[in-house]
Amino acid sequence: QVQLVESGGGLVQAGGSLRLSCAASGRTFSTYDMAWFRQAPGKEREFVAAISRSGGSLDYADSVKGRFTISRDNAKNTVYLQMNRLTPEDTAVYYCAAGNLRFLSRRLSGYDYWGQGTQVTVSS
Repeated sequence: QVQLVESGGGLVQAGGSLRLSCAASGRTFSTYDMAWFRQAPGKEREFVAAISRSGGSLDYADSVKGRFTISRDNAKNTVYLQMNRLTPEDTAVYYCAAGNLRFLSRRLSGYDYWGQGTQVTVSS
C-alpha cells in the first residue's frame, strides 16, 4: 500500500511557475514508477508526465514538454513537478499516481495508487 499526498498547488498568473510535490508513505517508494495527471473542469483526466523508479526514464505529454519537469527524490519519498511558463490551459486539479510498470504508461489504468489532488489555477 502506498498513500500519496500532493501539495504546492495555488493561483498563479500566466507565465509564472509552480512546483508540485507528492509525498508517499511507506518504505517501498523507490519500487514504484510515478506519474502526474491532471483534470480540468468538464474534461477527462489526462496524462502529464511520468518517471521510472530509478529516475532514468521520463515521459511528457506534448502539451507540457519543454515547460514541465518531473523529478523524484527516493530518499525523501517524494516526486516533484516543476511547472514553468504556465498558461490558463494548465488550470486543473493535478494528481500524482504510483504503479509497478514494465514500461512507463500514459494510461490511468497503469497506476494503482492515487493522491487526492491539488488545484492549480492560472489566471490570464
